[in-house]
Amino acid sequence: MPSTPSPAVNRPEPERAARLARLDRLADQLDARFRLFGIRFGWDSILGLIPGVGDVATAAAGVYIITEAARMGARRRTLARMGLNTGTDFVIGGVPLLGDIFDVAFKANRRNIALLKREMERAQPRVVQSANRRRETLK
Repeated sequence: MPSTPSPAVNRPEPERAARLARLDRLADQLDARFRLFGIRFGWDSILGLIPGVGDVATAAAGVYIITEAARMGARRRTLARMGLNTGTDFVIGGVPLLGDIFDVAFKANRRNIALLKREMERAQPRVVQSANRRRETLK
């Protein structure tokens, strides 16, 4: 049975580009907002220090990125890989100390945005170019 495109696929290009740029900024906040001794880390790593609550909060943000990717028309295969990244981050991130180190290195949200950009580049190359320009102007 052929799949029908998501309603977001039919939205105007500037709206899709704005959505992708917003998700890209969110992923940066979660995974690469701060720098200390040359190591980039974000709110995911900081909130992960709070047992249980921090990992659930950052996993919720990861699920939001995946949900938006689905609304943008990402294929199931891409969504599954994104889910695997977020799930891995959640499970291993929950391990005391080891999980916190893993959060700094793994950067699941940045990986998911890279997957989403590749997916959008395949289907809608101008959206990714526009989102990158939009993101750079908002830095």
